[in-house]
Amino acid sequence: MRLTAQIKMNSKLQTINSKPTYIDINCDVGEGVQNESALFPYISSCSVACGGHAGDAEAIKKTVLLANEHNVRIGAHPSYPDKKNFGRKMMDISIEKLKASISSQLELFLNVVAKEKIRMHHIKPHGALYNAVAANRTLAVAFLDAVEIYRAEAILYVPPQSHIANEANRRGFRVKHEAFGDRNYNDDLTLVSRHNPKAVIERPIVVLQHMQHIIAEQKVKTLSGKQLPLTAQTFCIHGDNPKALQILMYLTEQLPKADIHLKK
Repeated sequence: MRLTAQIKMNSKLQTINSKPTYIDINCDVGEGVQNESALFPYISSCSVACGGHAGDAEAIKKTVLLANEHNVRIGAHPSYPDKKNFGRKMMDISIEKLKASISSQLELFLNVVAKEKIRMHHIKPHGALYNAVAANRTLAVAFLDAVEIYRAEAILYVPPQSHIANEANRRGFRVKHEAFGDRNYNDDLTLVSRHNPKAVIERPIVVLQHMQHIIAEQKVKTLSGKQLPLTAQTFCIHGDNPKALQILMYLTEQLPKADIHLKK
């Protein structure tokens, strides 16, 4: 987008919003990248790996203590129990085993945060599990069954217009719809596969444009160019994106120019 077009977008956002807009920007962390100390000053919430795809008690403790120092809201990030594939492949696992694994991961996470007197703010499934519970009602119900005991305690970060969002609303969970600032979308609102070289957005200005469009228009432009309805209250920038820090620093600088601010 040329500079004049960017100025027009900022102007449109300021016209639409008679008062400041506040958003949540979250990162998936505790995944072994070891960049949390750099990222936390620029985000408002984080989802911490809790043993399924990455992480252990020591990593969880280190991550949540650092997040707490930066006033970053802390959530659990359960996954398929598959460290070999970083939780990014569907697993052939029974519903009962999946529920047991999710429960075990959350128990590990909560044992750590309870000892540190830190509150769990949200729960967000990771990777292939995130995609599975969005697209498959049976798996969405299984996930909600596993986290039911935390319904009053934690918000769920889920994709809008998904099975997990619909079922969570029906069952009385508190929900935040999530959009991905650094990922491209397909025409069915799923994320473009990471096997596609255009799946991940690494240029900070393109991430800004992507997010501003969702905020201003409540639509997302898919990889094919379609404009589809999409609303979100939280935006994810992946902690393992090679340009995560540059993206977050750029957003911190540019979003306030459109009167869009982090809700700390």
